[in-house]
Amino acid sequence: MVIRNLQSELLRLSERWQVISVTGPRQSGKTTLCKMTFPNYAYVNFEHIPTRDKVLQDIDAFLDQYKDGLIIDEAQHIPQIFSYIQVRVDADKSLKYVLSGSSDFLMMQGITQSLAGRVVVRRLLPLSLSEVKAINPYSTDELLVRGFYPSIWGDGRDPQDVYESYYETYLDRDVRQIINVQNVTAFRRFVTLLASRIGSEFNAQDMSKSVGVSNQTISNWMAILETSYTAFRLQPYYKNIGKRLVKTPKVYFYDTGLVCWLLGITSAEDVAKHPMRGALFENMIVVEKLKQCFNQGKPSNIFFYRDQSQNEVDIIQENGLKIEAYEIKSASNYNTDFLSTIRYLEKIMPQTIVRSAVIYDGTEEKDTLVDGVYHYRTIFE
Repeated sequence: MVIRNLQSELLRLSERWQVISVTGPRQSGKTTLCKMTFPNYAYVNFEHIPTRDKVLQDIDAFLDQYKDGLIIDEAQHIPQIFSYIQVRVDADKSLKYVLSGSSDFLMMQGITQSLAGRVVVRRLLPLSLSEVKAINPYSTDELLVRGFYPSIWGDGRDPQDVYESYYETYLDRDVRQIINVQNVTAFRRFVTLLASRIGSEFNAQDMSKSVGVSNQTISNWMAILETSYTAFRLQPYYKNIGKRLVKTPKVYFYDTGLVCWLLGITSAEDVAKHPMRGALFENMIVVEKLKQCFNQGKPSNIFFYRDQSQNEVDIIQENGLKIEAYEIKSASNYNTDFLSTIRYLEKIMPQTIVRSAVIYDGTEEKDTLVDGVYHYRTIFE
């Protein structure tokens, strides 16, 4: 059993908050985390239809049973329960609830309508590099193709089976139902095409031509993939830079294993030879930065930099008025040219960059004040 990095944050919050919400993609380990963090709390799962039907008969009577802490899994299935919890926590400061769900849109809709100001929200993504290291030794190519879902590393399930199940039972069913997708073939073509463009700019018009649907449909589908924690758009950093920046976001997936499955990459050997290995490595590092933010209870503060002269830095991490700059390289051997764009950025943004580094797939590590070179496992672990 892996101790998740978010656990200490949840324990800290429980000292001051009566209601905690944990959201994130399906199968990312939310239920296990909540049970491990609050072992004395009762647990119910609203995904279970008979349980749901019984609760709906009398929500007050249901909640009356639990005075010593309650974890409600997939709470969004009974959205009216948020109002009942609001009344209870206002009347009794000793009550504690943990609300978990995999539909961020429905969870947040219920929270903002009934529990605003009374609940704190945290997001759990699949395993981080340090969490995977606690389970099993690994190679970079194995990480990229296996992805980071707990059932793969902890339960020994075959990644191909896990991602086929994830797609067929979640993306192909739940997501399509939410947006009422009529053209199943076009939707799958869109998801696969998006996977082939990780690390690239998101262009709805170009994708609409390739998929054969309207620009608005592409935008709607992308928004749903974001709220379901499947893919996301990384925004460009433009503060104090102005017109020099390209303001189109880049697209990434929350898990490289799903990308590999969509693209037919089935083994570490395939990854090593695949032309998308560099993009997959970049995707993994960008998401790892997101995991760091979320596991510390912070919102995302990462961007990328690219100007009209095509000078690009992969990650800009904003901390107040200061930033950190990271260049990502999938090469296993270090080259001094890796630092060129960071040095360029340091010249045009003097006194702003407080830390810079190259994150690459090698073993050589140097002081950031001298060369700014980090093996990626060291910088994240």
